[in-house]
Amino acid sequence: MLMSPAGRLARLHYLPGTFRQLSAGDHVVCAISGEQIPLDMLRYWCSVRQEAYATPEIATKRLLER
Repeated sequence: MLMSPAGRLARLHYLPGTFRQLSAGDHVVCAISGEQIPLDMLRYWCSVRQEAYATPEIATKRLLER
């Protein structure tokens, strides 16, 4: 029986410019805001910190924290 990943948290490995899906799911959670990000809308992440970000503003703010 196939299980639908709808509503499930995906596990990803973030790479520079892409990511690899480690477990089935349809969203990830923003590391800063906690907002759910559908995988088809995921555009911002850090491969070093292995974090996803909901918006470019959040990604920039996190980058400047270094």
